[in-house]
This record gives sequence, structure tokens and C-alpha cells, in this order.
Amino acid sequence: MTDADPSERSVRRLDDETVAHIAAGEVVTRPEDVVVELVENALDADASRVTVTTEGDGTDLLRVRDDGRGMSEADAALAVERHTTSKLSDADELEAVRTLGFRGEALPSIAAAAGTLELVTNDGGPRGTRVRIRDGRKEVTAAGRARGTTVEVRDLFAEMPARKRSLASSRAEFARVSDAVSRYALARPDVAFTVVHDGSEVFATAGSGSYADAVLGVYDRDVASRSTAFEAERTVSDGGEEIAVRVEGLLSHPSVTRSRRDHVYTAVNGRAFPSNALRRAVVAGYGDLLPDGRAPVAVVSVSLPPSWADHNVHPAKREVRLRAQEDVTEAVRDAVAEALSTADLRRSGELAMDLEASLEPLSEADSEFEDATVIGQYRGLYLLCESDGELLVVDQHAAHERINYERLRAATDGDPQSAAVDPPATVSLSPALAATVRERRAELERLGYDVEPFGGGTVRVAAVPAPMGRAASPESVRDALDALSNGETPDEGRAEMLKDLACHPSLKAGDELGEAEATALIERLGACERPYACPHGRPTVLAIDEETFVRGFGRRGTRMG
Repeated sequence: MTDADPSERSVRRLDDETVAHIAAGEVVTRPEDVVVELVENALDADASRVTVTTEGDGTDLLRVRDDGRGMSEADAALAVERHTTSKLSDADELEAVRTLGFRGEALPSIAAAAGTLELVTNDGGPRGTRVRIRDGRKEVTAAGRARGTTVEVRDLFAEMPARKRSLASSRAEFARVSDAVSRYALARPDVAFTVVHDGSEVFATAGSGSYADAVLGVYDRDVASRSTAFEAERTVSDGGEEIAVRVEGLLSHPSVTRSRRDHVYTAVNGRAFPSNALRRAVVAGYGDLLPDGRAPVAVVSVSLPPSWADHNVHPAKREVRLRAQEDVTEAVRDAVAEALSTADLRRSGELAMDLEASLEPLSEADSEFEDATVIGQYRGLYLLCESDGELLVVDQHAAHERINYERLRAATDGDPQSAAVDPPATVSLSPALAATVRERRAELERLGYDVEPFGGGTVRVAAVPAPMGRAASPESVRDALDALSNGETPDEGRAEMLKDLACHPSLKAGDELGEAEATALIERLGACERPYACPHGRPTVLAIDEETFVRGFGRRGTRMG
């Protein structure tokens, strides 16, 4: 190997343009990042109204307009320079920062990644200021504008072709932008948010301060009306310091669920971000109120002293490190559980059975269903079968899910089974899901859906999958889109969609089956490729051998003792 030229191996200071591009690469990786930075700046400026406008995937045009405090000419000219901010004075304040971002750091990073950045602002004076940065050159002129700030970004990643090629489809990138704004619209119900895409309003919130009103704007009346607002305060201590953790937001009733936790929106000290730890705590707070594998629609905002939340652990602010995180998440879980209990949403009459040592899930190595005889049904939930000296307890819903899943999976390779919805139903979607409908329409059709956009965040559902003749509900399209949107690959998204879809037309608690229907269900389960677990991994069949009864009843023999 030839030695490199000494000048190439020497340590040298990078020029300002290279440094700016590196900083931009850390902060701005896709249009969503630009929107988050600018929305947070608007909120830090005490805006009561924020409008986000995009074209295409956001690389052509992104515009964020607010009615916040605005800036003077001197501040505006300085704000686009690196390492300038109005939000802290020295390093000590980093440990207790009370704002969401540093306007002066975001703007130069965005400018370095964009073809053009234009900032028009006014702090309430007789005239405003326009600052335009193009090709690294700054131009400052007077401009007419009311109090507030507008930042317009054009040709994002024009000089970063590799970054632009790494972006997803136009609709997928807009879905990310829409979801990011949704997070803040729900976490800050006191601020009116509007999102406009390609000239059409996608959603708008009232800014009334009501979480229900914010959910109404982002979701629909059904979700908003079947939810309960809550607020609670818990005491948490760490290292001798005791603080109050405030938890507030909105919790959907257990009857309103989604297939993923993506619809659990979390925020810490005003920063809205998808915290896995807090999402788990919210779901845990619902306890057994939720059906297996389902998650609620919820908005949960956590407030605690600034020194207990480190917002600087991720360059793009996608994480927040919490001090005493386990105790804080426990406080969130308890607050959610208490709110649901107060709202009288908990089930009563819970049944406890100590059969863990007696019930064993069947596996591929265990008995087949060929000799199983249905002998009864229990509580409209379980089929009781006798097979080879064992009592089999079949979860009829899980069994039906397995049957439907394998039939749906087979149907994707041929003609899907579907049923017409007459008259067609309208289903409201979140902005992010609505943005994916056209892109994934062909995959939906292969599963038996006939779906088309119907304006705003609404779709028209004219047909739904109907495996075994049992039609899915029109609302199941939400879970189908959720799965497709979150799959790492199209195949993974399709697999997750099929799992969720298989649940909707399956037998529910209380569905009574005649002997012929029960027998047919067992036979179809036995014909499955993997009959012993539902698509989500829960067992379909438990077995109790005769020896369990012998011990339980104190018998000495097996049959006649």
C-alpha cells in the first residue's frame, strides 16, 4: 500500500462550508427534521397559531408561519449564523434549558442543506425583516409582515444528491411531516395548527386548549367523543431530591383501539416525540382493559423540572433522557390507571383461575386434531374437545384468527375474497395514514379492499376482505394501513397487515356456535400449517391431561378408582 501524501494525513481545520454541511447532516436528514425544528422555534416564540405548508415530499417547498414574538432586524440577521441563540447564556443553562430548541443553530443547518432559505419576521415594529440565504450568501432587506415569523425552505438537499436519493416516496415523506405536526398539535392543544399539502388543507386544530378539540382536528368526532381527559400529579424522588411529576392528556375508551402503539402520543416538557418507554407505560396503565395485541389512542404529556429531562442526547432531538426514568414511567402508568378507574371504564367481576400448572399449550409435537371431538362450549369463548385422553380447550377467537390469517395469506397470491359495502362507508384516517392511501392502494386491493380518497382525511370503503364469508369492518382499513406504513419492507408490512386483518372478522366473545359449526372450526384449524398459535403468537389450544383431574379429585386410579 502506498503511503498517503503527508498533507492528506496532517490535522487541519475544516473550512466553514464543510463544517456547516456536517452540522446540517446531523440535524437535517429528511424534510420532517426541518419541520420539527421550525415548529419548535415557533412554539418557543409563544406562537398561538402555526401553519405548515409543503409541496410534494417537502424538498421542493417547506414553509412554517407563526404569530409568535418575531425578531428585530439585528436578531434576524444574527439568527442564521452558526452558534447563535437567544435561549441560553452559558453552558450551565444547558442542564436546565426550558425551551424546545435553539433557533440560531437550526436555521444555519437548514440553510446549509437547502437551495434557498428565506426568513421574514417582525417583532411588532412598523416594518419587518427579510433574510435570504442562497449559495452561502446572506441578504438582509426590509419586508412587510405582521408580528411573527415565516421561514420558507426551497430545494432541500439540492446539493446533497445522496441524501435526496435516500428519501422514501413523496407520500411517505409527507406522511412523516404530517405525523410530526400531529404530535405537536395534540401535545399543545392551546396552539392552532394547520397543515396544507399541495394546496389542500390536510387538518386543522382549534387551539382552544382542549385535548378533545385537538383530537377532533387530527382524528375525528368518534375518537374525540369516546375519550376522557385527565390530569394527575405524582411525587418522585431521586438522590434525596423530591419533585412533582405532572401527567395530563386524553385517553380513548378501551373500545377505541389501534393495532400499534403509534397512536399513543407522548411529550416531555412540551417536546413531542415517540417515547417507547412512555408508550409502554400508557398501555400498561390500561391493564386488561385492552384486547390482546391492541393499543389505545392517547395523548400523554409529562411535565417535570428541566434538570430531570435531557433533550440533548440526540442530534435530531428524537429522544429525551429522563432522570429516574423507571419511577417517572411508573408515575405515568399509575396516572393512566387511576384516570380510567375514575372514568368507570374498568371491567368488573374479574375471573382468577389457578390453572397455570395444569394448562399447557400444545405444540407441533403434541396430539393432532384428527381425533378431537367437540363436547361443548364455555362462556361463548372456548370450545371443549376430547382427544386421546386429554381435554382440549380451544380459544375460538385465536383459532379463527389462525384460520383467517392462513387463508388471507393464500389469497394474496390469487383472487382475494371480498364483500361489497353497500352503501360504501366513509372512514376517517389520521393525516399520516391518509397520505399513504394512494401509494398502497394496489396492496389493499390484493387483500380485498376497495378504497379511494374521499377528501381531507377521509376514505370511501366500497369493499372489504371477507375470509370464510365473514366480512371485515370498514374501519379495519386503518389497521391495514398502519401495518403497511410501519413495515420495514413491503413484505413485512403485508405480513403485519394480514395478522391484524385476520382479527377483525374472527369470532368474538359471546359468539355461540352450534355443534356443526364448532366441529368445522376444529377441522379447519387442524388443516392449518401452524394450528397451535394465532398470528400474534398466543396459543390457540391448551390441554389438560386426565392425571390433573385424578390429582384434583383425590382419585387413586385413572378412571374407576
